Amino acid sequence: MRLLITGGAGFIGSHYVDLRLKRYPRDLVVVLDKLTYAGNPANLAGARRNQCFKFIKGDICEARTVERIIRKYRIEVIVNFAAETHVDRSILSPEDFARTDVLGTQTLLGAVRKNKIKRFLQISTDEVYGSIERGAFRETNDLKPSSPYSASKAGGDLQVLAYRHTYDLPVLIARSSNNFGPRQYPEKLIPLFVTNALTDQALPLYGDGLNTRDWLYVEDNCLGLDCILEKGVFGEVYNLGAGNTRNNLEITHTILKLLKKSIGLIKRVPDRLGHDRRYALNTRKIRDLGWQPVWPFAKALKDTVEWYQAHPEWWQPLKSGEYMKYYRQQYHERHKGK
Repeated sequence: MRLLITGGAGFIGSHYVDLRLKRYPRDLVVVLDKLTYAGNPANLAGARRNQCFKFIKGDICEARTVERIIRKYRIEVIVNFAAETHVDRSILSPEDFARTDVLGTQTLLGAVRKNKIKRFLQISTDEVYGSIERGAFRETNDLKPSSPYSASKAGGDLQVLAYRHTYDLPVLIARSSNNFGPRQYPEKLIPLFVTNALTDQALPLYGDGLNTRDWLYVEDNCLGLDCILEKGVFGEVYNLGAGNTRNNLEITHTILKLLKKSIGLIKRVPDRLGHDRRYALNTRKIRDLGWQPVWPFAKALKDTVEWYQAHPEWWQPLKSGEYMKYYRQQYHERHKGK
């Protein structure tokens, strides 16, 4: 199979690249990535040693670039990880999210239609459903996004479903819960708190810390995505979650305990604007395809913490970069006087 994986230099995308090259050694895997702040060439160090791997720097919104790659490498399958993803940044720069997550997806769908691609998998998020007080969202629930990020992802999903209905394209959608694991950019809760704790910096915990998420280890997520790509029914949406519901305060305490750090590092900060309280997914549909998570949460979190401990050369340059300086400045401006 000949795959184009967009956003493949990012956290989840690079893990999927590694999985695909390992499981299907005859596949050709082409990565297209714009290499914004979260697209890290170091994430693809292992893949670059494989002769079946190709990398192109470029933007999914550029139709000519996408077309050229598809024709040159005779692409059969597209997996779209390319997205702006962090809620806090979407609050600061919502227009960037609409461009990549909606218009970029539309550009890829146009290429799927024009070139008769055999399969297109859209990587989405549980956040498109909004918050749920109890129970779990099914794939048939209405979309009620509550941030510019989740709204842009919902917009991309709706484009995918519309192109299925109108043009009968061979599309699939995966909506995953909160991923964690090695190589996650240190703006997300777990890598931010681990790396802050390792350097004895404050852990900025939003509000009362009781916002709850279903935590899914990235390797389990990638196995689920591969299951959907290989066995999923065209036009269908599949939820991916592990049932590891934990609130942010619990995650924070566990990280500090693993690192033998004081809870005094926790710093309460004003809650995020429009912060969803609880996410949960019903995953019966993907489990009926034969997938189930294999990583126990405690071991996955412990291994993740140990990876960041062992790889400061990966995350230290990112935390000292210009983007993180800008982000911290914007954060303090937004919360000034509160």
